[in-house]
Amino acid sequence: MKQFLKRLSCCALCLYPLLGWGVDLQPNDIVAPLPDKRYAQITYYNTENNTYYKNGSVISASPFASPVVDAQSVIPKFIGTYTIANLPGASYVQLPYGSVRPAGSISGTPSDTGIGDIALATAIWPYSNRETRTYLGLAAYLTIPTGGYSSMQPFNMGGNRYTTDIQLGYQQPIVGDLDGMFAIDTMWYGGNSQCSVACLSSTNVPLNQKPVTTTQVGPIYKINQIFTVSAQYYYVAGGATTINNVYQNNVINTQRFMLSSLMHTDIGRFSLQYGRDMGVQNGLIQTRVFTLRFLREF
Repeated sequence: MKQFLKRLSCCALCLYPLLGWGVDLQPNDIVAPLPDKRYAQITYYNTENNTYYKNGSVISASPFASPVVDAQSVIPKFIGTYTIANLPGASYVQLPYGSVRPAGSISGTPSDTGIGDIALATAIWPYSNRETRTYLGLAAYLTIPTGGYSSMQPFNMGGNRYTTDIQLGYQQPIVGDLDGMFAIDTMWYGGNSQCSVACLSSTNVPLNQKPVTTTQVGPIYKINQIFTVSAQYYYVAGGATTINNVYQNNVINTQRFMLSSLMHTDIGRFSLQYGRDMGVQNGLIQTRVFTLRFLREF
């Protein structure tokens, strides 16, 4: 039973940083916005995670014969744009509501449904040139632990810790209507002093995590005034955890891809994205990421 809980806790901890929204960029998110605009966006986010890896090897011993963790959420976001020191700027606030549901060989593990952690972000563009379609943007993110959390279960909608992130993005034309984008960000995690079941402890002990750096790169093609498509490659590294100051040897080293399409209509912008992990060093592999968004100016 103890070995079961130990492996289950490792599973939960490796999935931990991937259950949120992250800072994945949509096509043209690096394009500087027009000032004095207000937008509302609603996102449906769905992932499926299975097959547990430990240091690059598949673990199939109980309880990981066929583990499955499904996460889904609905995320309202409110965005405002402005000019600061003659530079384009934008800020947003978002708050998810969703669920995390273990299934398969870990179906006996409690699921969780409720409000997630609120996220705030602000971005500025030190350089933007609409004539040459060249943009350089900087963004800062803050996640506040407002979501539901219980130390007595391994999977939660809330993380019970603050996170901060700094991101740099660059976009420019390649040829014709084909652009290329590059972005890199690093996320820092605050400590969670109330980790019990997920940390294999009968009492609350501190959980800490090293920073995670994500690099994303790919082409963006504008088909016409209505449709835009893109393909992105991501490399995620870092994120090893310590429990009660004991190193867990669970560095995240993940490669994944995302295919995106945008459709601009009279009522607003629709976005559809699909992706999955290509390789995982530690944790459950993400076999499906699906997002559907609708953005409207008001």
